[in-house]
Amino acid sequence: MPRLRVIILERDSDSNTFRYVLWADVPAARQSFYAMPAGTVSAWSGALPADNAAIVNGSVTELVGTQRVPASSTLPQIEAFLETIWTSFQAQINNSNPWQRFGSTWDGTTWSVLNNG
Repeated sequence: MPRLRVIILERDSDSNTFRYVLWADVPAARQSFYAMPAGTVSAWSGALPADNAAIVNGSVTELVGTQRVPASSTLPQIEAFLETIWTSFQAQINNSNPWQRFGSTWDGTTWSVLNNG
């Protein structure tokens, strides 16, 4: 489980656009597909070594994005926008598995079908 879920990186006050990082938990069976090269670090400079290690080993995945909000938005509204985006991102990680049959093979006679959770 990621230590944090949403991190605001910056706000462009002229356009009311927030740049953010989302961290989502990756199901164990798919972590190898999300693993990053050694030395990969979060876009957030405040990430702890354990946060970066989780990104490298694939147990956590990171998404950097932007969200424009209406100029009159209050802080609680902005927080709610970002929480909704995170909820959608986590659901996508949980529910989308393009690797479900990755590595399945056929030798000309028999299929060896894998189920990658």
